[in-house]
Amino acid sequence: MTTEKNETNAPRSLRGRICLVAGATRGAGRAIAVQLGAAGATVYVTGRTTREKVSEVGRPTETIEETAELVTAAGGEGVAVPTDHLEADQVKALVDRIDRERGRLDVLVNDVWGGEHLVVAGFGKKISEVELADGLRMLELGVKTHLITSAAAVPLLLRHPGGLLIEVTDGTQEYNATRYRENVFYDLAKNAPIRMAFGLGKELAESGGTAVALTPGWLRSEQMLDHFGVTEENWRDAAEKLPDFAVAESPVYVGRAVAALAADPDRSRWNGRSLSSGQLAKEYGFTDADGSRPDAWGFIIAKETDETASVDDYR
Repeated sequence: MTTEKNETNAPRSLRGRICLVAGATRGAGRAIAVQLGAAGATVYVTGRTTREKVSEVGRPTETIEETAELVTAAGGEGVAVPTDHLEADQVKALVDRIDRERGRLDVLVNDVWGGEHLVVAGFGKKISEVELADGLRMLELGVKTHLITSAAAVPLLLRHPGGLLIEVTDGTQEYNATRYRENVFYDLAKNAPIRMAFGLGKELAESGGTAVALTPGWLRSEQMLDHFGVTEENWRDAAEKLPDFAVAESPVYVGRAVAALAADPDRSRWNGRSLSSGQLAKEYGFTDADGSRPDAWGFIIAKETDETASVDDYR
């Protein structure tokens, strides 16, 4: 069955749907939570940085309370629950609370990460050159957290048919399969969610559920904008130093991708697959915040074999 494409940025209503965005303090996680809220969903948002406590990421101005407020302002209901997803007891308490307050879970987004500072320190280094503690921390943040969260939340997700689980990662299966990602620890941390989505898709399919891996393209997160010394208003200035940055996308784009998936009654056709925000934009008809439709991974792959590939053709 072919689903009618949604040619606007307002997906079918998600009012009454209960969502959990694990790792929603900033970046993709925050945008995903807000876009689910814009479609009317109730969204539990988690993270380690609150107005009283800051995580190792060290960005005190981005908090889960603010994310919850943005969800509510967008039209949904945001509920902030401070959670360290490496602590199984905390995650269990989170899921128990959702069960107690709502009795169901319709969408689970595993977006826990917070390891960009570790990637920068180990970028391009051999395994013996990366601080072992930093490498293992990447695996804890990007793999162990996702496993702990899924183990606790999937039973509630399975309670009602049609649940959706999204593993947010970096890179598509097509791209990552033949390319080495920065260092061995980061490579494992970002390939594991793709395999998790494949395996969990088998489990969810038994109750009509769907699991996918989803990657944004070159993401203009708060940290990325700071790295280039630009803002969302003048981000194109960074392309003067790094031309390929012109294909970058705002976090809103991947947020709209998740909202579109959650609203699609025929989303099971994606079960177990690796997807990108650009790919889903073509399928569902949504755009980025500026009205463009970037396809960063398509551009990155094309440029490897064609140096004349133009950003304009992928935006």
